[in-house]
Amino acid sequence: MTAALPPYSATPALPAPRLLTRTEDGERLHALLWPVGAGHRMISSAVLGGGLGERAWILNAQVAHGYRRTDPGRHLAALAARAGLRGPGVGLMTAADVSAYAHARDGGAEAFVTAGVDVRGWAARPGEGAAGAPDPGTINVVVAVPAALTDAALVNAVATATEAKVQALVESGLDCSGTPTDAVCVVAGSPAPGREAHAFAGPRSLWGARLARAVHRAVRDAVTDGGRHRPPAVEVPAQLLVELPRRTPPVGSSVRHETPAPGY
Repeated sequence: MTAALPPYSATPALPAPRLLTRTEDGERLHALLWPVGAGHRMISSAVLGGGLGERAWILNAQVAHGYRRTDPGRHLAALAARAGLRGPGVGLMTAADVSAYAHARDGGAEAFVTAGVDVRGWAARPGEGAAGAPDPGTINVVVAVPAALTDAALVNAVATATEAKVQALVESGLDCSGTPTDAVCVVAGSPAPGREAHAFAGPRSLWGARLARAVHRAVRDAVTDGGRHRPPAVEVPAQLLVELPRRTPPVGSSVRHETPAPGY
């Protein structure tokens, strides 16, 4: 007898992002914004709003190749303020063109990935790491589930998303576990009376399995496809937001990724 899976909300756990376009140092740059709202917890390695806690928005900002600012957190906070965002949120950076993001969903889990993989390698390698703030991440994974997760399950979800990312990279023919500056953000509902908080998010758990498949597909699309379904970018003043078309890409849909300069 096959056990029935619990239903999930038809409302996306994380809707399609809005696009913010700005000109900075003479270069046209984009950012993706998810105004998630209240009632969500996130765990992230992001330079702004990283850690675990209640968060209301996510910003994935493109920066110029050769980015040399030493205060990326302050930079992201300023971009968020110009967009009219309030309260705690998560801010990520990348030199890749974020308007060419990849998206996949599986059983209610939603994954969005921006990727540039010129500077890639294996996590365990000889040599000392560098101190100080890292350069902008080049594979940014944002993934959400329409369920509440315990603290431990959120940590588990980060591990599951990372395993799925590495699997996708290897299966795409890339000899790496990622880039030196990858970042991840996992979004889940906040526990509340009458709302069960799932205790597991490993790759064989209910939500971990769905999360893993969504991340795996989005990462593969981001690093292997050539831009046939690239969403349009709309030029607007920096303080305004333009919503990208909400769409459900078919399995195997193609997007464009732009690889950053060495070091990013």
